Amino acid sequence: MAVVDAKSMTPSQRVLAMEALWESMCQEEAEPPSPGWHEEILAERRARIAAGEAELVTLKQLKDQVGQ
Repeated sequence: MAVVDAKSMTPSQRVLAMEALWESMCQEEAEPPSPGWHEEILAERRARIAAGEAELVTLKQLKDQVGQ
């Protein structure tokens, strides 16, 4: 397999490459494994929610906060 330097590609070529990669990943039946640190972060977040220490916001609230 040839490796392509993305910096040498035009923006349009990079978008097309990303679309091709995404399409090929969508055709896979098995999900790629998540790294271990993902589960650690999720466990920390679940614990904060269970302890009532997490501030939950709706998508609209988040968009309002970032000005979109």
